[in-house]
Parts: sequence; structure tokens; C-alpha cells
Amino acid sequence: MERTEKHAFSLPPIGQRIIRTSVAVVLCLFYYMLRGYEGSGMPAEAAITAIICVQPYARAVRENALIRLGGTLVGAVWGFLFLLLLSRFPRPGENRILLYSMMGAGILISLYTPVLLKKPDLSGLSAIVFICVVIAYPEIENPLDQAFHRLADVMVGTMAATLVNIAHLPARKRKHTVLFARMEDLFPNRLGEVSPAVMYGLNNLYQEGAKICLVSQHAPALILPQLHHVKMAMPMIVMDGAAIYDPKENRYLATENLPAASSKWLMKRLNDMGLRFFVYTIHRDANFIFHPGAMTPEEEKVYRQFRRSPYRRYMEDDHFSLSDVVYFKCITDQATAEKALKALTPALAEKKLRAVIRPQPGSDCMSLYIYSAYATVDHTRDHLMRLQRQKDPDCDFEEISLPAKDGEPVNPARVLRRLNRVYFHGCRNRAKPEASRGEARARTLQGLDEAKL
Repeated sequence: MERTEKHAFSLPPIGQRIIRTSVAVVLCLFYYMLRGYEGSGMPAEAAITAIICVQPYARAVRENALIRLGGTLVGAVWGFLFLLLLSRFPRPGENRILLYSMMGAGILISLYTPVLLKKPDLSGLSAIVFICVVIAYPEIENPLDQAFHRLADVMVGTMAATLVNIAHLPARKRKHTVLFARMEDLFPNRLGEVSPAVMYGLNNLYQEGAKICLVSQHAPALILPQLHHVKMAMPMIVMDGAAIYDPKENRYLATENLPAASSKWLMKRLNDMGLRFFVYTIHRDANFIFHPGAMTPEEEKVYRQFRRSPYRRYMEDDHFSLSDVVYFKCITDQATAEKALKALTPALAEKKLRAVIRPQPGSDCMSLYIYSAYATVDHTRDHLMRLQRQKDPDCDFEEISLPAKDGEPVNPARVLRRLNRVYFHGCRNRAKPEASRGEARARTLQGLDEAKL
């Protein structure tokens, strides 16, 4: 009988932010219990503020504790002034429509004041304090006492949140593990803007010491404009494994170039097939792109789209060194690309090459890429790990790969959650990377054993 694998259900772990938030609320309640408050008389503002102020990263709270107290002060001051203004009106509490409209205006002012002070992060807390001060009107006899007590309540909550974040439980950070994540999973729209949530999540992981290596099919010219706000601390694997690029130094640490003889043969073969092509080269840490001859309309469109990139230089001639070639790229329709791939496949192993067809970003065309047979993500990742182990002999790695659901792109939020779980809690990837890596290597190194490489 064929056995089917059963996946045991497991609850997600309780995160430290959940624990810290609960502890902060309990501290607030104990504080007011010692002051003699009980039951419904227990102030809720402190507990609510603690819930809002607890952050996932202790460093963020340490840096912003005084700023948060400033937001509390802004809300309390506007609340006090608002109550003084209401005291000038004859029986304003009887006209609820007018009263609530004025409260709405006060909320607007409380939100806008931090923006004027160039501290927009304070807006939410300022509005919360303001509404806590004025919400009990007209049952308020002394506006100054009301503002002071609400200010004290919110400060208690803020201090409790700051205290539990400073004294947070130590996370089991995997500082000796390099986490490999696919760019396509974090940034599904290759030509669009990176979402603020992704930038924030990656920057926090980098600042917490995480070693994250982004892996992309594309050249730096296509992906770096998206990442100008991300403070990357690790080199990247780019060009589908053909190069290792360090964005901090703006230089290539390693490239896997085509054999010179294979490049010469390929140029003649593509010309014989009537295909135009771009030749991507790396020379002295610069990406030069050559295009022998006239461009097709599809190639002209791509050229106009990317020629202004500071990370590449287009050269309209064929004066390049064959030893600098990283890959060839033919832009055409899908039928022509598939026909060309079929014609080239019998000779790929002998010439130590591999080829793949992918959609051309920002176009309806397809692109036929031709690399060195060793220009694979697995091969380049192993090379990058050798470089890392020269600095850290205990360095290990893990791939963060999540399957797509129903043919849809992987949700970047899932990838960020996985990165956080693996880095902070030591959770191993449930996938079987060894098998998948072996299969990928077998697919890409087409018959290299027969060629005795």
C-alpha cells in the first residue's frame, strides 16, 4: 500500500512582542492597584498606550522613548486648551453635534502639529492623548487636573512599554547563518516601487545583524533602483548566478564568464540563425553592454528604457574582450526564442553553456539568455559561502524559499515573516533544499559529466 505523508499541525510560536505587550499592560495595572484603583476605576489609558507603544524591536523603542513622551505632551497641551475653549461657550455639552465637530477639529490639530514639528511618528499618540483628555466633557470640573491626570496615565503606559522593551528577552539570533532570499519573492513587480513594509522589514533585519543575501535573475541595473532605501549588508547574487555584486562597494566580487572560444562560436551561430543579441560584459567592475549591428524594434525599446541607468553602459559596437563576456541576451518573440533554444541545445554541453528563456521586464517579448554552464545560483552561492567562511569559519546558510499558491506570486509579507522566524527563533526551513539544489544542478549542468568538465 502506498503511504501518504501526513503533515502534523503546529501552532505558530508566541512572539516576543506579544509577551512584552502583555507584561507592559500588567505593569500598568499593578501600578494603579498600588495606588488604590480597583475594577472599573482602573485607568485604561495607560494600558492602551502600552499596547500601542510596544514595538517589535527593542532598539526602536530605546531610540524613540523621549519622542513618544513628546507626543504625549503635545496631545495633553491641546486637550487642555480645548477644554479651556469649551468653558467659554454657554452649555456647549447640550449641542452634541457642535461638540463632536469641535472634537474632530481638535483631533485634526493634534495630528497635524507633529507634522509641522517634522515628527510625523508622534501624530497617532498625540491624537490618542487628546481624545483621552476631552472625551469625558462636560463632566469635567477642572481642565488642568484632567489634562494632568491623562498625561500621567499615558506617560505610565509609555514608560511601561519602554521598560519591557529595554529589558526584552534575548532573541536567539542566527548571526552565523547567511539567509538566501529571492528578489522575485520580495519584489514581485520588478519595475515598480518597493513597498515600505518590505524596506522597513529588511532594514530592521540588517540592523539587527542578519546576513541576508538577495538572489536575482537580473543585472544590478534593473534591481538597484528599487533598493536605494534598503541598507544591504551582504553581497548579492545577480544575473541568475553569473556574478556576485557588492552594492555597498559598487563592485563585482566574482563573475562566471563564458569561455572565450564558446563566446566566439555563439556569436557566429546566432548570426547564422538571423538573431540579433546584446553581449553583457564585466570589465573593471563596470557593466558594459555591446550590441553589434542595428537594433530590432524590440531591442530599441529595451535600450531606451534602461540606457540611463548608472549601473550599465551601452556600447554600439563589437569591440569587447571575449574573456569578459558574462552572458548573451536575445530579445524576440516566444516562438523564435523557443526555436533558437531547440537549435542550440545539442551543443550547449560541449561548449560549456546553459540557456534559459524568461519574459523581458517591461515588455511583451521574451528573452533568451545564454550563460556559462557554471553560472548557476548554486555554484555561485557555494563560492560566496567560501568567501564568508574566510571571515567566519562557523558560517552556515539557509535558503528562504516559499512555494507559490494557485500560481500567484509569493506574498512578500510571508517571506519577511519567514526571515524573521528563521533569524530570531532559529526555525529551520521546512522545505528540502538539498533535493531541490541537486535537481537544479542536474538541470542546469546539462551533460557536463559527459564533457568531462
